[in-house]
Amino acid sequence: MKIGIIGLGLIGGSIFKKLCELDKYEVIGVSRSVNGVNISDNYDTLNGCNIVFVCTPMSVTLEILDKLENYVNSNTIVTDVCSLKGFVSKKRYKYCFIPSHPMAGTENSGWESSFPELFEGAKWVITPIDGEIDDRQELLESVIEELGAKIVITNPEEHDKAVALISHMPMVVAQALCENIKDNQLAQTLASSGFRDTTRLALSNTQMASDMVDMNRENIELALNSLTENLNSLLDEDYSKKIETIKNFRQNLY
Repeated sequence: MKIGIIGLGLIGGSIFKKLCELDKYEVIGVSRSVNGVNISDNYDTLNGCNIVFVCTPMSVTLEILDKLENYVNSNTIVTDVCSLKGFVSKKRYKYCFIPSHPMAGTENSGWESSFPELFEGAKWVITPIDGEIDDRQELLESVIEELGAKIVITNPEEHDKAVALISHMPMVVAQALCENIKDNQLAQTLASSGFRDTTRLALSNTQMASDMVDMNRENIELALNSLTENLNSLLDEDYSKKIETIKNFRQNLY
């Protein structure tokens, strides 16, 4: 099987390294910034691919999806890895396009930060367009599972609401927490492991963070409103009982 990967940052690079490590696929990388065996900036190398992963920033993904129509055939499965699914699900392509999103990452970015084990135990969301599951989706699922991920099927709208709650809004909150202490030198001096862990998402890739907020702002605002209500309720109710319930919920979440 021939598999192409466009964009070799943290996600694309990790897919590339893991598939090469499996030593059972012909793996082709397309990148303008990474050099190596079977890596070039030539889209012609994608001819004959069974699957193509588009791992570029969200802001250029639609452009890449359009461009691919000139390089792959109708039997090729193409998937993206964008953290939003609504905006990529509005157009049909001549190839088999199956939107997806690996729920994996770190605060670091780039090829140098990528590693084969990134997807071990992670969720990988697939959002079939209009809910139509193509027979070829099984092939994509089999490769995703070999990357170490567990597949979740949903629709683009519900996906975008959910990631606002668990990824995009927490990132904005982490950034706000950092802003909150920028004028308090003592708080900065005393900040330790709790603050470090709580604000890890503030280190998110700048372009990715900007794309998330620009393209999912409505859902993020709804998530922030819900968070504000819950913060207020914590202080209004019996705090000790409330946090004990939350502790139990958190312990059973993973």
